[in-house]
Amino acid sequence: MKTRLLLMLVLALAGQAAWADGHPVTMWLVEGTQNRVYLLGSVHLLRESDHPLPDVIEAAYQDAENVVMEIDMDDIDPLAMQGLVNELGLLPDGTSLEDVMGAAMYEEAAEAAEAIDIPLDMLGRSEPWLAAMTVEEMLLFRLGFNPMLGVEMHLTAQATRDGKPIEGFETVEEQLRFLDDLSPGAQNEMLLQTLKESAELASLMDQVIDAWRRGDTAFLEETLLADMQQYEELNRTLVVDRNHRWLDRIEELLTHDDDYLIVVGALHLVGEDGVPNLLEANGARIQQLQETLQD
Repeated sequence: MKTRLLLMLVLALAGQAAWADGHPVTMWLVEGTQNRVYLLGSVHLLRESDHPLPDVIEAAYQDAENVVMEIDMDDIDPLAMQGLVNELGLLPDGTSLEDVMGAAMYEEAAEAAEAIDIPLDMLGRSEPWLAAMTVEEMLLFRLGFNPMLGVEMHLTAQATRDGKPIEGFETVEEQLRFLDDLSPGAQNEMLLQTLKESAELASLMDQVIDAWRRGDTAFLEETLLADMQQYEELNRTLVVDRNHRWLDRIEELLTHDDDYLIVVGALHLVGEDGVPNLLEANGARIQQLQETLQD
């Protein structure tokens, strides 16, 4: 069975029905006690050709007094973040990636890496989760994807210019520790599948971006989320547990006077354990929004 584990960090109701005046987008409106909270599913890396973003995203941004993201993007210290990556993601002296993976799995990974012109020996000091992240970034950069063009960085630039406060659900260290705390088996599988799935990445990314723009949550759920769910530990740690932790914070925001735009990876907003479904199960008034203009 093909998997899409490579895309789990690029993204973790309405189907493909036609709309008279547009199409759905991967964004929801939640009605608070006296405010509005928008939930926007993000793709963390985009291409130049993926801009401009749908108009409804810009309208939600303009309506919101505050922006909330997975992490507080305008307070990131690049040097401190690189220090954390080195601290958590590099193996102790005398230990190699091959030692951690075992000879047989490493050989399989090396063959897959060679097929896509990735020098796996360059990552010999990396823990498997960091090696997987590095490979993912390299492959996406080859296709023209860039985090500086992603939804978060685009909105961070706007909010900084406009003086809108940005908050974060998590810290950079917490996000890195989610990965670092994965079991060795889960990390090894993450790296191996990242390497093996690269051949289909270009065509799949085109489908993912199209589904994201058109609010085709059925595609995201049935293709990406369903494959993520095959990896129980990864899905629980990176998607489900975080969704449930964020729920209390979002429900608290629904009692405020200000309006909020919340931006999280698109996979957090689909499926039974997706944030919109969890909110609705708790009695929230929620609806998926749509783009009123044709792309």
